Amino acid sequence: MIIVKVLGGLGNQMFQFACGYALAQSNGTTLKLDITGFDNYPLRNYELDKFNVRANYASVNEIKRIKYRPMSFVEKVIRKLVKKSLTLSMHYHKEQHFHFDLNLFKTEKNIYLDGYWQSEKYFARYRDDLLQIFTLKAKLHEQTELYKKMIEEREAVSLHIRRGDYVSNAYTNSVHGICSLEYYENTVKMIIDRVKNPHFYIFSDDLAWAKEHLIFINDITFIELDKDALDHEELYLMSQCKHNIIANSSFSWWGAWLNQNAQKIVIAPKKWFNDNTINTGDLIPESWFRL
Repeated sequence: MIIVKVLGGLGNQMFQFACGYALAQSNGTTLKLDITGFDNYPLRNYELDKFNVRANYASVNEIKRIKYRPMSFVEKVIRKLVKKSLTLSMHYHKEQHFHFDLNLFKTEKNIYLDGYWQSEKYFARYRDDLLQIFTLKAKLHEQTELYKKMIEEREAVSLHIRRGDYVSNAYTNSVHGICSLEYYENTVKMIIDRVKNPHFYIFSDDLAWAKEHLIFINDITFIELDKDALDHEELYLMSQCKHNIIANSSFSWWGAWLNQNAQKIVIAPKKWFNDNTINTGDLIPESWFRL
């Protein structure tokens, strides 16, 4: 049994599920989700149920059995040698770094995954499966349907600006920072140089800022969804665009990854974190551009 801890925003939840799914498929075992963290997590809600995710939820006993299983004498010796906590079992796999960890696929069948796993290298081989799994269950909001029709009729380019807590929360800002206006100017120019008659669809949690500053774009539409059209529909619209300009955000990363246009151009920021020592070399697929 693979149990994966699911926590964070929608993009993070999708990475966690995708990694767990790939590992379960690779090991020929079942996948269960630990969503108990949302019981005391006011920032976000569990949202994978908006997709065609066949989720089995791990019970408290199952979590304890794998994450905190009593260790044998040999396992305790190994734990002491590698200076790991004795409270956690040898089956508890905590993400040790941001880049791809090949050792994850050398583990045994019963493990508990705790991390973000933000690289398609964990799950790229199961892309066809995940494209089906990450389809929406419910009928689209009427407003979303209208935007979808507009997007289908044009050489649509999604452009995502993430501000929100990246600006308002001091800690989050110190970790992530925000993409500069220069980044968006350069990415738009790159698209115009490569795409005939592009039309830019702007997705942002701060549309007022976007409308004030994106005056250098001529063919532009701001995606303004009602509150009852939730995040997953916005992500869906991103994926329907022919090309994507993403922010340093797992949310727009998934919008671009789910885009099935074989000739798509995806542009991502080189700077994903303020801390340049974090290795993000495996974060962006090789076919995407980084500016």
